Amino acid sequence: MAAVKLEIIKKDTRTKARLGRLITPHGVIDTPVFMPVGTQATVKAVSPEELKEIGAKIILSNTYHLFLRPGHNLIEKAGGLHKFMNWDGAILTDSGGFQVFSLGDLRKITEEGVEFRSHLDGSKQFLSPELSMQVQMALGSDIVMAFDECTPYPATHEYAEQSAKRTVRWLKRCKSILTTTERQALFGIVQGGMFEDLRKENAKEVTELDLPGYAIGGLSVGETKEIMYEVLDYTVPLLPEDRPRYLMGVGSPDALIEGVMRGVDMFDCVLPTRIARNGSALTRFGKLVIRNAEFADDFNPVDPTCDCYTCKNYSRAYLRHLLKADEIFGHRLMTIHNLRFLQIVMQEIRQAISEDKLPEYRRRFFADYGYDI
Repeated sequence: MAAVKLEIIKKDTRTKARLGRLITPHGVIDTPVFMPVGTQATVKAVSPEELKEIGAKIILSNTYHLFLRPGHNLIEKAGGLHKFMNWDGAILTDSGGFQVFSLGDLRKITEEGVEFRSHLDGSKQFLSPELSMQVQMALGSDIVMAFDECTPYPATHEYAEQSAKRTVRWLKRCKSILTTTERQALFGIVQGGMFEDLRKENAKEVTELDLPGYAIGGLSVGETKEIMYEVLDYTVPLLPEDRPRYLMGVGSPDALIEGVMRGVDMFDCVLPTRIARNGSALTRFGKLVIRNAEFADDFNPVDPTCDCYTCKNYSRAYLRHLLKADEIFGHRLMTIHNLRFLQIVMQEIRQAISEDKLPEYRRRFFADYGYDI
């Protein structure tokens, strides 16, 4: 039995969207779902209890960062990542691939793995498919991501092809070493850059391994959203219908809706927490930069339609004051709102699918948000 299984409840009649339940060792998650990012065993500025109140049932954590600090052996000694961070919901850990490849000149890729210098102290480190699996087994996450090479944008066809083929070879090494499949599900990652022929070839090779789930990687790396949607249009249909489909690193409201309409079930992104710390709020009527002077005497909630703790209790003026004063409470309140807002959007998307009204929801949301339809 696979550690993670997707039950499809309903398929939208006019789009490729699916309504489902993701069954994991740490709970059942309604899909489509947005996963908050807890890079270093914490979602920045909020507690696990607050995450539950926000509505999150699954979060993402980072192999690369936890490997470097505090170390996977220490976390394993603590009883695994769930116990270490006091989170009893599901956890997905990425492989560290994106992080090491984003180091640029500080890393060297070989067939064996990636040699890199730590961003913490400059020490020489090495991460391979085997070590990434060993780290993730020690962390005890519910979903384990394969160690892949994240193809940069732009990239030549030749480079993207070599990168995609290496990703498949590394995936096979990941699969061969993961010994905890009864409680951890390995997801393969489809690469291939922005080239349709490479995506098709890579998806075929990856899905032939019959894994519990599949991710689409190498997007949201600098390309336009139009290009990303085009890649999704021809890549998502290549993935098995009975397995979860995960679009990595995407979290803006418009991209969530567009991704769902193309058949994606899972998303993650640092966007809501990062822009919160920079003083920006996601709202039904577009992004608001609360730090701006126009909100100095605005005593309305961030979003009158939002039911989060922040919107129930505090005004834009108070939040602006906290942000300008660089008070930690301001970062916390903004983060709570942004994360809850995306959970509300996903709830509404699921409801729209259940009622066969997703295209209408998209039009209404985009009109309110200020997007061109």
